[in-house]
Amino acid sequence: MKINKIILGLAVATSLVAAQSCSKIDEFGDINTNPNRATEPVPSALLTNVLSNLGNNLGWDQGGINTVAGLYAQYFSETQYTEASRYAKPTFNVDGYYTGALADLQTIIIYNTDAATSTKANQYGTNANQIAIARILKAQYFKFLTDAFGDIPYFTALKANNGSNTYDKQQDIYPDIIKELKEASAQLNTSAPIAVQGDILFGGNISKWKKYANSLRALAALNLAKVNPTMGASEFNAAITAGVIESNADNATIIYPGGKFPQPFYNYYNITQRKDYAVSKSFTDRTSSDPRRTQFGSSQVGFPYGLTRDQAVAFATANTNYANVLSPANRQATSPLTIIGAANMWLARAEAAQRGWTTENKVTVYGTGVQRSMEQWGVYNAIDYAAYIASNPPTDLAAIATQEWISWYPNGMEGWNTWRRTGSPTLAPAPGMPTIPRRFPYGPNEYNLNLANVKAAGDRYAVAGVSDSQFARIWWDQ
Repeated sequence: MKINKIILGLAVATSLVAAQSCSKIDEFGDINTNPNRATEPVPSALLTNVLSNLGNNLGWDQGGINTVAGLYAQYFSETQYTEASRYAKPTFNVDGYYTGALADLQTIIIYNTDAATSTKANQYGTNANQIAIARILKAQYFKFLTDAFGDIPYFTALKANNGSNTYDKQQDIYPDIIKELKEASAQLNTSAPIAVQGDILFGGNISKWKKYANSLRALAALNLAKVNPTMGASEFNAAITAGVIESNADNATIIYPGGKFPQPFYNYYNITQRKDYAVSKSFTDRTSSDPRRTQFGSSQVGFPYGLTRDQAVAFATANTNYANVLSPANRQATSPLTIIGAANMWLARAEAAQRGWTTENKVTVYGTGVQRSMEQWGVYNAIDYAAYIASNPPTDLAAIATQEWISWYPNGMEGWNTWRRTGSPTLAPAPGMPTIPRRFPYGPNEYNLNLANVKAAGDRYAVAGVSDSQFARIWWDQ
């Protein structure tokens, strides 16, 4: 059976999103077969490969999309090369996402679906569960990409189509992502006789995968608040009813074994020994009385945001104890990295309650979200928690959204999503800049290899006569 690899107009290029963001790494554990060179795909190896890269691709990608999103969300400041935080136009290529994780996930689906291979594939886990997990992760990756760029190749992007892909509109993509997550959750069978192999995220626990899918669905629905609140409220309630992550025991957390597979922040600061990014003063100022502050950075000395290069170098020289991202205890080689946690979901429920989407008590779910966050960071005690809630009550959307923003740290994309969706917390642009970017422009490979289609998409994001502007708003951010 021939399994089609993605043929994008923007593919077959050597430049990836960033040095790390979509690079293939060896599988966790003892798997020694390269899944991309096997005569026949090994679904368990492909799944492990995708999951082992989640932290790099969707957590910390060292100068990639998620890192720059974190600059826009003002989690981070640049310490010497400050162009990105002063809104120089990014030039990220997305080839690696399509030819990497997304292609691997599509291969899992095809191998488990095709009658000629499904029986063989079943030995790596019940077919339906392998397919459903791959669908969930595909939806998550596509959500990440459309949240970053807006319109993207989606419906035909993973099919052989002779090198031409149109850019589907986000208003069409988002409902399909929600549909995929809904169907994948329903497809998962907790009584399946064969456990899914290669699952280093949940260890084959299908109940946790269901909660993960439903949580992603709820988060996607919440992003519809400005453009389709009716659909957003309906899908959000349905996802909560189906069951989302509520306990930190169910968090989607990558557990790194260390050695050849270190935690991304450890790799950045300790192995590559780079220090281009620090905790932004915007973030340390807002968490100065927060019990979690000691876990967020190596110190409480925030780095001023959006400085010129000379200003940044001068500050770094005068303040050598500025805060690196995460405390040393939270960026060991084996430190975990949470992708979606209970805190995020409880606080999303608080936002939904504030918007009138649910009948939940916003004070209760807000308090639970803050508590789960403190527990996640290992700083919860009843006295400090009570004092913090008293000083930071859920009075309005801005107060709730600020806690969401804090709970997502250091996940730059979700922090930026929170700010774009709610307008909170209040973030000032870099000094001398008129506004904060609202999207990423398309990369040069797309213009080199798929010009007509990418130009048509870019023209839909024109600002002041400039096509493909980073200051244009994506559909759900209108």
